[in-house]
Amino acid sequence: MMQNDDLKFEHEDFDFDTIDEELLVDGRCQQILKQFYLFLQQQGMNAEKASELAFSADLYLRDYLIDFGRQNIARPQPGIVTKFAGSWFITHTLDPELVTLERHLTAISELYRFMHRRHLISADELSFLLQEAGELEYYQSRIDSFLNLSGDGFAQWDSECPGIL
Repeated sequence: MMQNDDLKFEHEDFDFDTIDEELLVDGRCQQILKQFYLFLQQQGMNAEKASELAFSADLYLRDYLIDFGRQNIARPQPGIVTKFAGSWFITHTLDPELVTLERHLTAISELYRFMHRRHLISADELSFLLQEAGELEYYQSRIDSFLNLSGDGFAQWDSECPGIL
């Protein structure tokens, strides 16, 4: 169970099938992101940096995991970060660059550490998520190969990225 003064969530609170359930999950994600932002500041991070990380975490949680991936954020699957960084981010960014992706991966890592502290994900889940977030050389090669695509090579390129979704 995740607890923090006014936040109490169960893993099932992030399951959704209908649009109404998805809207509830989206609201819960917004609550988590607000708490994440405040937590970062309590840990000594300045408001600007905390805001930047919360914004990146928001993109990952609400745009990628919920809207695109239809995933329960409290039940992360191996490959979820790899697919985000090695495919989704690259194809959903006008000019994909590793420096921008690194900022997102830092935010994702910090968010999952926060979620682990709140007992929303396990130590094993945190471990594989952090490992995936650290594969920077792989993600750089994915960006490079994407930028060098020609003809009808996209399907092959996309299929070469392991992960779920």
